[in-house]
Amino acid sequence: MVRINKYLAQCNLGSRRSVEKLILDSKIMVNGNIENNLSLQIDPAVDIIEFEGKKITPKIEKIYLMLNKPKKYLVSKKDDFDRRLVYDLLPDFGVNLFYIGRLDYMSEGLLLLTNDGDFAEKVIHPRYKLQKLYKVKIKGSITDENIGKLRSGIILNGKITKPAIVFVNSAKNNTTTLKITIFEGRKRQIRYMLKSVGSEVLDLKRLQIGNIKLDKLPIGMWRMLKPSEVTSLMTSSKSNTKRK
Repeated sequence: MVRINKYLAQCNLGSRRSVEKLILDSKIMVNGNIENNLSLQIDPAVDIIEFEGKKITPKIEKIYLMLNKPKKYLVSKKDDFDRRLVYDLLPDFGVNLFYIGRLDYMSEGLLLLTNDGDFAEKVIHPRYKLQKLYKVKIKGSITDENIGKLRSGIILNGKITKPAIVFVNSAKNNTTTLKITIFEGRKRQIRYMLKSVGSEVLDLKRLQIGNIKLDKLPIGMWRMLKPSEVTSLMTSSKSNTKRK
C-alpha cells in the first residue's frame, strides 16, 4: 500500500504538494470515483488511478549511483539492532533502490546501488568476472608463500576461490597494506581469505568495481554514475562473458 500523493508523484504528475492540489481539485479518480482524500492508501497492483480520463502508472526512471560507504553502516534496508544503514545516507528517490553486493559493517568504500535488476546481475554475478579492487591493511607482515596461496585460490566452505591479484602496497608500523583484486563476491571473502593464511584484517576498503573507481568521492557521500560509466560496466560484463 502507498499513499496516493506519493503514487501520483511517482507517476510524474508533479511534486507531492502539487499533486495534492490535483486531488483537492477533483482531478483524480480511483476505481471510477473522484477522490479527495489526501491520506488515502492505494494498492497500485489492484486500484485503477485516472487523471483526465486516462489511467496513469509510475514512470520509473532507472537510477545508478555510487556511495562511499563509511565504517559502522550496515548494507541492509533494516536492522533489528537499530544500527545505522547505508540508506540513511541517501535521499528518498521514490523507487525500490537496492545495493549491488555488500560491504560488511566494518568495511568501507565503493558501493553501487540501482533499481535496474539487469544491471545489478551483470555487476554481481561471478560469470561476468568483473574485477573488484580492495585496499586491505593487515596486522604484521605476510610471507611470499601466503601471497602465493591467495593468488592461486583459497578453499572456503569446500570451494576454491578464483585466482586473485595480490601485491604488497606498503609495510610500516607492524602493519602491511595490500592491494587485492578478486573476480567474484562471496560473503566476507577478503576477510576469510586472509584469515585462512593467518592474517588479521585491520581495515578494508573497496576502491574499484570494473572500470568504476571511487577516486575522491568523500566518505559518506554519493553521486550518480555517468551514462558512460553504466555503459562501461555493461560492456565489460559482456566482453568477459565472451572471453570465458
